[in-house]
Amino acid sequence: MADRPVPLAEKRLMDVKLGELGSWLGGRDFTPNGIISAFRRGHDRYYNKYINVRKGGIGGVAMLLAGYVALSYLWEYDHIKHDRWRKYH
Repeated sequence: MADRPVPLAEKRLMDVKLGELGSWLGGRDFTPNGIISAFRRGHDRYYNKYINVRKGGIGGVAMLLAGYVALSYLWEYDHIKHDRWRKYH
């Protein structure tokens, strides 16, 4: 049996071809409730894949912590850059 074609609105981002990207984005829900539900789905997928596993390790929590450290450094980089000791000659 041949697979039935999946409607464009139901495809994941990784399955969308570059030419279909504009119409795929047009089918997304950009209302506040739609954005909140997208973040909730993303959190649930991350939690079920890395945290809520039977034989889990430190990997999922370490990945989350490393992302937090990297984002914090990027947000504070200008402040850190201006506070460095400079050699005046």
